Amino acid sequence: MRIIVIGAGAVGAACALSLTEAGAEVTVLDRTGVAGETSSRCEGNILVSDKQPGAEAVMAVEANRAWRELAARLDAERVPGQPATEFEAKGGIVVAFAEGAQALKAFAAAQREVGIRADVLDAAALRAAEPHLAPEIAVGVHYPDDAQVQPSLATQAMLARARHLGAQLQITEVTGAVVEAGRVRGVRTSTGRIDADAVVNCAGPWAGEIATLFGAALDIRPRRGTILVTTAMTQRVFHKVYDADYVGAVGSADAALQTSTVVESTPAGTVLIGSSRERVGFSEDGLLAPLAEIAAKASRLFPFLRDTMLLRTYFGFRPYAPDHLPAIGADARVQGLFHAAGHEGAGIGLAPTTGALIAHAVLGVPAPLDPTPFLPSRLTLQGAAA
Repeated sequence: MRIIVIGAGAVGAACALSLTEAGAEVTVLDRTGVAGETSSRCEGNILVSDKQPGAEAVMAVEANRAWRELAARLDAERVPGQPATEFEAKGGIVVAFAEGAQALKAFAAAQREVGIRADVLDAAALRAAEPHLAPEIAVGVHYPDDAQVQPSLATQAMLARARHLGAQLQITEVTGAVVEAGRVRGVRTSTGRIDADAVVNCAGPWAGEIATLFGAALDIRPRRGTILVTTAMTQRVFHKVYDADYVGAVGSADAALQTSTVVESTPAGTVLIGSSRERVGFSEDGLLAPLAEIAAKASRLFPFLRDTMLLRTYFGFRPYAPDHLPAIGADARVQGLFHAAGHEGAGIGLAPTTGALIAHAVLGVPAPLDPTPFLPSRLTLQGAAA
């Protein structure tokens, strides 16, 4: 079966790998290159700690397991020149000041009921785990299963493995669809027509635009996020540490700027500091406000950051779905069209399980979990706000 995957980010690479391993003939199309957009402009989170009980939490637990297996396999089987994933099972600690302590404990208790490991730390354990935290922090919850990859390298590793197994990659822009009698027959690109039996739309924040080329409707919108990167230093942050406000920002439908503190060290010795969320279309203007707000909040969490030099900042656009669940599966209108988009900031973490669900939808291989909550048919553009 000939399958086109549109998008060479983490989700597209994972779908290409799953489909290729299941025996399909896969061609990946991207206008900029591997991890050229969202997947190179994020933190590489593999989180269970920020998931509200429900369908996404179930998926996150499965994806966390899948990532550990996949990262070990990719790192062990990589061909010469293929990058490693830099998978790091560092664990996460969510913290709260006094005013948010009870809410954080209640949230962790609800997560434990759906199988997420979440251990409340007493003051001594919290200081032992993160000795440079501000003394005003009232409570911390340890999530031992939170992990991290270097997102660009992990994306490259997945796609390199798919290509080693026979997948093709073309750097070209999809400009149109070939649909005959309501069924996909291929795509038109800036370099010509490519025939296929199925197309998987993994175009991230641009997935809604790609859907319209096929006469389909998919309500996916861009949501901008910014990150700060410090110069390299002696390690003083030992887990992924974020304040409890992050959970609310992830689940919010507010289009206005929201910031919360996420701080973590990298193998290179730098510290990544996030995060912000705002719906401003694809605008690149007005970045100073979120960066300043993030820096101020991070310094409150880790006071040593006040005297730390910044190396750079960057931003990216994440694919936002109004109900905060990714769209994974067959299009409701167009036969042969499938979608894998709308993960927002969880695309890296949910990528391998997304790939498995797409292989199930396209080829009928067993699904790792119930795909029903993620079906794209729930997302239309009717009545959607800009």
